[in-house]
Amino acid sequence: MGPRFDRDASAVLSCQVRPEYLLVDGHSIIFAWPELRALHERRTSLARDALIKQLRDFQDWSGIKVVVVFDGRGPTVSHEAEPGEIQVFYSRIGQTADTIIERLASKYAERFHLVVATGDYLEQETASASGAETLSPEGLRDLLREGRSR
Repeated sequence: MGPRFDRDASAVLSCQVRPEYLLVDGHSIIFAWPELRALHERRTSLARDALIKQLRDFQDWSGIKVVVVFDGRGPTVSHEAEPGEIQVFYSRIGQTADTIIERLASKYAERFHLVVATGDYLEQETASASGAETLSPEGLRDLLREGRSR
């Protein structure tokens, strides 16, 4: 069976073995969702904060651990996480979030059930080749909506 791109949200939630981690390409999602893109045009942090809030709510109700990665913020990769909160990574300047996501997928997809949410087709292919499942930005939106309706 070939790679599974853009899984249906209900398929992710109803799997007998639910994902342990949802890995999100932050800026890919921000630029794919018009409401977040509009916030980003006003101030980047507004869009990031709005996405993080939705992902935190999803983690709280689903129990699926969420990791979100954003593009460059400083000279080194930085990581933010409070106990019980989602994990937020920022790539170093000159490095893309894609690089970190691909590295995380290749390192952890064999050990954990991992779903990668991104609009980048090459990143989807790489994640899938590593053993992760993938969701498009619309698939992620559906997943988060389904969570709010439960």
